[in-house]
Amino acid sequence: MNPSDHLSATALHHYVAGDVAVAADVLWAIEAHLENCAPCRARLGDTVIRQSPKTVSLLARVETDLAVSLARSPQMPVARRHRRVGRWAPPGLWPRLAMTVLVVAAALGLDLAGGARVWPSLVLLVAPVAPLLGVAALWSAGLDPAHELVVASPRAGLYMVLRRTLAVLVVIVPALAVAGWLTGASPAAWLLPCLAFTAGALALGELIGLRWAAAALGLAWTAAVITPSLLTLRVPLLLQPVSLPYWAALIAMIAVALVVRRDAYTGLRSTPWFVR
Repeated sequence: MNPSDHLSATALHHYVAGDVAVAADVLWAIEAHLENCAPCRARLGDTVIRQSPKTVSLLARVETDLAVSLARSPQMPVARRHRRVGRWAPPGLWPRLAMTVLVVAAALGLDLAGGARVWPSLVLLVAPVAPLLGVAALWSAGLDPAHELVVASPRAGLYMVLRRTLAVLVVIVPALAVAGWLTGASPAAWLLPCLAFTAGALALGELIGLRWAAAALGLAWTAAVITPSLLTLRVPLLLQPVSLPYWAALIAMIAVALVVRRDAYTGLRSTPWFVR
C-alpha cells in the first residue's frame, strides 16, 4: 500500500466490521496507514458511527469514566525527551552501549600504551563486532518493559529493528571513529566489516533470535580472527584493503535477504525456536 494513497471505503468497512477474511498483512498495512493519516482516521470514525452505534456509545462511556479517573489522579510531569529516546531504543539497550564504549576505550588505551607496536591494533580487531552487544538487546522481552506493547504495534518487525539498529550505530560508530583516528586505524578498514556483522546478526536473528545471533557471530569472530591475530602478531586478511570488496558484496547480499524476508520480522521472537 502506497503511504500517499488513502484507504478505500470498502477497506474501512471490512476493518470496522472485523472481517476475518482480511489477510494479516493487509490488516497490518491498514493499521500502519491509519497511524499516519489523519483524513483516513476521520473517515474511520465516521464509518464506526454508521456501522456500529453501540461501539460509539461504549467509547463515550469509557471516555467519560477515564476523564473522571484522570481528574482524580495526581498528574506526573511528562519527560518528553525520554519519551523520544524511548521510541528509538528500549531502556536496557543504553547500559549495553555504555559497556561497548568502555570496551572500545579499553582497546584504545592498550593501543596507545604501546600494544599496537607488539600486536595488531585492538581497536581494529574489536571494531567489526562492537555493535553486537547492542544488537543483542534490540528485541528482548527481558530488557524492554514495553516489549509486549511493541510487538503488538503496527510498526513492529523489521522497521522497528532497523530503527533501533540505527540508534546502536549512531553511538558505536562515532566512538570507533574517534578511537581509530587516535590509533591510526582507517575507517576504511573496519567500517564495512562492522556493518556486515550488524546486518548479519539481523539476518541470522530472524532464525534464532537476535541475542543468540549476536553471541554466535561475536564468538566466531573472536575464535577465528581476534585470537589467531594476537598469536601470530599479524593483521588478519579479513581486515586488509584487499578484502573490502568482499565485505561490500556480503552486505549487499544480506540487505537483499532482509528485504525478501521482511515479512518474517512481523513475528520476530525474543528467543529462538529451540529455547522453550
